[in-house]
Amino acid sequence: MIETLQQAWHAFLQAISGIVIPDWGALVGLMPIFLLIGVVGPIVSLLLLGWFLYVVRAPRAKLGVVEGPVPAAIEAGRPVYPPGEPYCPFDQLVYPSGATRCDVCRRDLLVRCPKCAAGRSASVDTCGNCGLVLRIANRARALSPAGPPPGGAAAA
Repeated sequence: MIETLQQAWHAFLQAISGIVIPDWGALVGLMPIFLLIGVVGPIVSLLLLGWFLYVVRAPRAKLGVVEGPVPAAIEAGRPVYPPGEPYCPFDQLVYPSGATRCDVCRRDLLVRCPKCAAGRSASVDTCGNCGLVLRIANRARALSPAGPPPGGAAAA
């Protein structure tokens, strides 16, 4: 009986000797993998976490869609129309790109040439003064901020 117990004990020791007494050559061969998992992995994880937190917390401007005509800016009692954008001089409105008729008075809109500042009809593609070809086509609507920038109006 004691002999069977000793044989069982020796078999048990033989079975766990690979775990208790490891093959150091194989473990040294696994060192690059341990370094990758133990050193590089946490650094990459921290960098990804920092990037994610930056993207989540980054301030974003709240934009509203600009639709329809807007009143022209007034300087020294006279309306100022931006070059290259259609406008109605009778109603003093600036229209979005692509408009050719005024919604209020139903007249043709005018456009100031960005190169020579000569006025022409919005339906004409070429400036009669300098020959600049400016096609006023429908584009995506321009967006303007819905309020002051982050940090208040003083930051602007």
